[in-house]
Amino acid sequence: MRVLVIGSGAREHALCVALHDDPAVTALACAPGNAGTRAIAEPASVDATDPVAVAALASGWAADLVVIGPEVPLVAGAADAVRDAGIACFGPSAQAAQIEGSKSFAKHVMAAAGVPTARSWPVGGVAELETALDEAGAPYVVKDDGLAAGKGVVVTTDRDAAVAHGHRVIEAGRAVLVEEYLDGPEVSLFAVTDGTTVLPLVPAQDAKRRDDGDGGPNTGGMGAYTPLPWAPPGLVDEVLATVLQPTVEEMARRGEPFAGLLYAGLALTSRGPRVVEFNARFGDPETQVVLPLLETPLAGLLHAAATGTLAGHPPLRWRPGAAVTVVVAAPGYPERPRTGDPVTGADGEGVLHAGTTVDADGTVRSSGGRVLAVTAVGNDLAAARQRVYERVAGVRLADAHWRTDIALAAVEGRITVG
Repeated sequence: MRVLVIGSGAREHALCVALHDDPAVTALACAPGNAGTRAIAEPASVDATDPVAVAALASGWAADLVVIGPEVPLVAGAADAVRDAGIACFGPSAQAAQIEGSKSFAKHVMAAAGVPTARSWPVGGVAELETALDEAGAPYVVKDDGLAAGKGVVVTTDRDAAVAHGHRVIEAGRAVLVEEYLDGPEVSLFAVTDGTTVLPLVPAQDAKRRDDGDGGPNTGGMGAYTPLPWAPPGLVDEVLATVLQPTVEEMARRGEPFAGLLYAGLALTSRGPRVVEFNARFGDPETQVVLPLLETPLAGLLHAAATGTLAGHPPLRWRPGAAVTVVVAAPGYPERPRTGDPVTGADGEGVLHAGTTVDADGTVRSSGGRVLAVTAVGNDLAAARQRVYERVAGVRLADAHWRTDIALAAVEGRITVG
């Protein structure tokens, strides 16, 4: 199988590592890729946001399977264009990807499917924003209704900050969604689906805030870990029955079948699991910890989802142990990250590249806010944590920032549910 991965981040690097390890994969390319993916996948140039260009590359490279990593190409219709070219594609259609592209659309789907989620108030103007905040109450949850690279939400007890965020979104010409605050720890649960059959993966938890102790601004994610020793027994089965399967069935009923990776962001509240958001693709940085524990070959799994044959796929197999990933970010991230700095140690074991380029002389340089996602596996979370921070110590990026407490609360038993 010739597999083409679309994207340039650590998620795509993690996908490439898993696909490279699959003996069924005879050729692997990543477009546009980064300095890390070049070591295991053929680099290719493409504007990932241009569906026609993505389909042309897939055809020209004679791909048997295209795996689209980021959300922007999916919402733009890249998966549709690839399938129109007669090539199997792992990723939902543009219509189905609206489950991430529009939070209001996702709320309508959940309401129709009876999926438990937070109450919400769509906002189109400043006056509506004030009214919605009054009704929701503190803590305030204010979201950009569209794609915002994981940084479009503000959760705060400061009403002025909530109003200011809503104003910024409205002034940019986009809609706002105010939501009820959900208590309880958050969980990310991925599910591979062909539009009918749904296979959940292992749950993970990511760290959204930039600083230790969940302080600082919201980011695209500063680290993640799996498994979750504090998760209630039967959590995955419950979410499959109450969230994932009903959502997939509702999308099919609407004539917008969702085939690809359905990512449920959940809050485990005192009233049970509630959906915080849906994403239409593998999450970043959770992918970096989920895939190392997946023993099932990845290419065959994704191809089955892309071709409607997931019902005949064998049950998923998982390796024992735990995985932790720590994001090494550029100075100034997430507001104004500095780029262009040299990175050393980036070829170390478990180092996945998130935002890197490589000079003609082989020098690796930072090219984004999240530069590396350093990952390690251990017999348990404590062992994986120790190993990952040893690996973080082996990389060098001037003035870099990373959290030192990824998975620490879980290791110390400080996370409770309900």
